[in-house]
Amino acid sequence: MSKSIMLCAISNISSGNCAEDCSFCTQSAHNKNDIETYKKKPIARIVQEAKMAKQNKALGFCLVSSGKGLDDKKLEFVAQATKAVKKEVDIMIIACNGLASLDQLKELKKAGVDSYNHNLETSKRLYEKICSTHDWEQRYLTCENVNRVGLKLCCGGIFGLDESEKDKKQYLQSLKNLNPFSTPINFFIPHPSLCIKPKKLSQTQAIKIIKDVKKTLPNAKIMIAGGRELVFNTNQKAMFEAGVNAIVTGDYLTTKGDKPSSDLELIKSLGYEVQTDCHD
Repeated sequence: MSKSIMLCAISNISSGNCAEDCSFCTQSAHNKNDIETYKKKPIARIVQEAKMAKQNKALGFCLVSSGKGLDDKKLEFVAQATKAVKKEVDIMIIACNGLASLDQLKELKKAGVDSYNHNLETSKRLYEKICSTHDWEQRYLTCENVNRVGLKLCCGGIFGLDESEKDKKQYLQSLKNLNPFSTPINFFIPHPSLCIKPKKLSQTQAIKIIKDVKKTLPNAKIMIAGGRELVFNTNQKAMFEAGVNAIVTGDYLTTKGDKPSSDLELIKSLGYEVQTDCHD
C-alpha cells in the first residue's frame, strides 16, 4: 500500500498585535514587524478559504487567532466561524486560539470544532527564557483540558531555537505524556523583526528530530508545518522517509508557503497518495 499524506490548511483569522512577548513570533507587538494586522477576518472569507482548502485535498482546516488565549468575544467569533464553515464544507476544523479553559473548549466542541491545536513549543526550561508574559505550565494545562473534553489534541512546537539535547528530551517526554492525535513540527524561520538569531538547522539535524518525534509518538500524525521549505528545499522526500505523514499546505501564518498544487504534485511524484479520511 502506498504511503498516504494528510494535508491541513491554515486560516489566520486574527493577525498580529499580540501582547505576549514570545521572542520567536512575528505576531508579537514586542517585535517590530511589517506583517498584516487585523482583529477579525470576515467570516465569508474564512468560508471561502475553507472551500479552497477542501478543493486542494486538505482534510484539516485550522482557525488560528493571535493573542494569549480565548476570551468571550474571541470564543464567540471562533464558534461562529466554525459553524459557518461546517454549514458549507465537510472538513475537519482545528481551532488554535491560545490558552483555553475546560468550559471554553466545551463550547468550541459544541460549535463543531473537532481538534484543538496548542503547542508546547519547547521544553519548560527553554520556554522561560523566550517568553515572560505567560508560563509553560499554562500551555500544558490547556493541552490537558483539550484531552479532558474529548477534542483531538494537536500539539507540537518549534525546533531550531538553540535548544540543547536535554531540552529536546524533556520536551518530547512532555508530548508523550499528552499523547496528541497530531504533532506539528516547526523549524524556526528567521525574520528581521525577531531579536533571536539561532543557527539554521541542517537537513541532517532536522531528519534526526523527525525520527526522534516519530519514535516518541509512533501513533501520532507527524506533521511538518513552518520551515519545511527553508530546511528541506528540493529534498522534501527525506522528511517523508524519516516519518512525516502530514503537512501544512499553502501559506502559513505570516510567511508564504508553496502553492497547494505544488504540494499535490510533490506527493504524487514521490509515489505517495493524499489521505482522504481523517481516521486513516
